[in-house]
Amino acid sequence: MNYISTRGAGIGERHTFSDILLGGLAKDGGLYLPAEYPRVTAQELDAWRSLSYADLAYEILRKFSDDIPEEDLRSLTRRTYTASTYSNVRDHESASQITPIKTLGVENGTTLSLLELSNGPTLAFKDMAMQLLGNLFEYTLAKHGETLNILGATSGDTGSAAEYAMRGKQGVRVFMLSPHQKMSAFQTAQMFSLQDPNIYNLAVAGNFDNCQDIVKAVSNDHAFKAANKIGTVNSINWARVVAQVVYYFKGYFAATKSNAECVSFTVPSGNFGNVCAGHIARMMGLPIEQLVVATNENDVLDEFFRTGVYRVRTAAETYHTTSPSMDISKASNFERFVFDLLGRDPTRVLQLFHDVEEKGGFDLAASGDYARVKEFGFVSGRSSHADRVETIRDAFNRYNTMIDTHTADGLKVAREHLKPGIPMIVLETAQPIKFGETIREALQREPERPAAFIGMEELPQKFDIVSADAGVVKAYIAERV
Repeated sequence: MNYISTRGAGIGERHTFSDILLGGLAKDGGLYLPAEYPRVTAQELDAWRSLSYADLAYEILRKFSDDIPEEDLRSLTRRTYTASTYSNVRDHESASQITPIKTLGVENGTTLSLLELSNGPTLAFKDMAMQLLGNLFEYTLAKHGETLNILGATSGDTGSAAEYAMRGKQGVRVFMLSPHQKMSAFQTAQMFSLQDPNIYNLAVAGNFDNCQDIVKAVSNDHAFKAANKIGTVNSINWARVVAQVVYYFKGYFAATKSNAECVSFTVPSGNFGNVCAGHIARMMGLPIEQLVVATNENDVLDEFFRTGVYRVRTAAETYHTTSPSMDISKASNFERFVFDLLGRDPTRVLQLFHDVEEKGGFDLAASGDYARVKEFGFVSGRSSHADRVETIRDAFNRYNTMIDTHTADGLKVAREHLKPGIPMIVLETAQPIKFGETIREALQREPERPAAFIGMEELPQKFDIVSADAGVVKAYIAERV
């Protein structure tokens, strides 16, 4: 397995999974992808149906990480995906499944289900990849006697998932940027209440895109990055994306009885990382009919899939919504899909994303490339606050199921793309307690709260407020490493 940059740097060079694990962007500013996607055979699909989540993860990950000894990789997946780690399930008998599927009902001749991805330590789907990443980092650093300083940006769930995965890990420090006072109270408390000495929370005076731009600026300062051993856990990190591929296979097996069946997935998405994993699963041969991208009012992705126009929003055009983890105007992982859409032409990708920086976007509407979107199974839709409230209320009244705001965006859009006979699986993103304000508005009751999180908002918080300036953040890191 060899990895290449979407922008063409290092053609002819060898980059293994371990080579790119600790970094983020390629040296040319592009993102890493396999030189070729591994294909899954019908025999493998048959054999994988009965596997535990941990062993399924091993089988999929070994196709992408052939430089890690098989015994070590199997040990890592089995240590990561245990029932005790994913014990925050509503039905504790489902803990061993890690990502149980919940069938809601039949609508328009289609079975509609939720794939529960929020049973990990921070009650968000980000745990599914981040817990593995923490173990991979510690394993790789120990093997080479190195240390790593992780710089990340979060609009909500990534930060807490990363910090809980990395807390106490040998050789790792975490510097996490978040937009000051723009996360829910629960999300803020999850991060800022951690007192571990290797965790640093920086509240940036700005929005999420400011945080993300700082991470990219630091990553592109190659001298600083090397001197301070900077790595990333944001969704641009390839290991995070490939770890998410696993639950698409698991969800498919849970919703079907044979490989002759197809399913569709709806994915609430802002940064395109979660749905990018679905794209990769489909490219590997998983029988996926549609990949439905659900956005909130920050609809840059919906606009592209409807029109072919990719237009980054300005700070003034970016809404602060009740599904804040998707309040994103520039989708970091979208470049990976565009690379495949353009026939893996790095010269064109480089030009298009230069246009993003210089002109604020690009337009593929008039080209044959946009017409190929349907070949990849993509459709989309958007949701508003009113839609979220109504969908939360409807799911609770009709199916006795409480869902969070982002999952509500997904369910609302999923219903617009149902095909009779094709099961629709909505990827659940978080547990409702993380967005209590909107749950109370929709249902006039408190959201369900796992016992381990009672009183968390009252705990002491540790964080520093910084300006939206890459130089300030670099100075902060340099003083502490």
